[in-house]
Amino acid sequence: MSESRKAFLNGVRAEIPLLIGVFPFGMIYGALALNAGLSTLASQLMSSIVFAGSAQFVTAQLVHDSAPGFVIILTIAVVNLRHMLYSASLAPYLKNLSLKWKALLSYLLTDEAYAPSILNYEKEGITPVSHWFLLGAGFSLWFIWQISTALGIFLGAAIPKEWPLDFALPLTFIAMVVPILKNRPMIAAAISAGVVALLAFGLPYKLGIILAALTGIIVGTVLENAKSPRRAL
Repeated sequence: MSESRKAFLNGVRAEIPLLIGVFPFGMIYGALALNAGLSTLASQLMSSIVFAGSAQFVTAQLVHDSAPGFVIILTIAVVNLRHMLYSASLAPYLKNLSLKWKALLSYLLTDEAYAPSILNYEKEGITPVSHWFLLGAGFSLWFIWQISTALGIFLGAAIPKEWPLDFALPLTFIAMVVPILKNRPMIAAAISAGVVALLAFGLPYKLGIILAALTGIIVGTVLENAKSPRRAL
């Protein structure tokens, strides 16, 4: 077995435990997208092109609420700001790759692909085939996400429209967020964002979502920096 193939399969194996949790979210998205008014093709293409679970859930909700296009785009940009941090973290390990490789890996970069990949880089360092690990992790997640979305769309088409599937969206985000609230900055960011979202609920064009996200980011960043020890001059 070639070294690149071995690294690719190692990435797939590292991703498998995360795929078990991702699969039901893909199914929920597929059903919610149809319930929000998106066509079958648009729902599946969003998983193939956008390939960002949280952004897709938010988009489905905003489409359901008839939000303007610029609000949807701006909200997705805010929600996905964390990918800039992932990119900055991986940049030192990927800087010598070709532009084609960087473009491919940036497309496949998600929360679930980043976690095992950065641990692998920190453990193994940079090798001629280390980027194949990230490719394996990212591609396996992409593949499962397409299948779970398609299954959710197929099952969602048989679900009566009067069923309140849109209520599954906040429940999904609660299930995703609560387990990672492990320190005071994270908890404060979540609480502040939630409070602002409630207070700004009446703003036009669903701008309260953007305001809440920015508030959470600012509060979390300020508290995180405050607890970090200052470097001696």
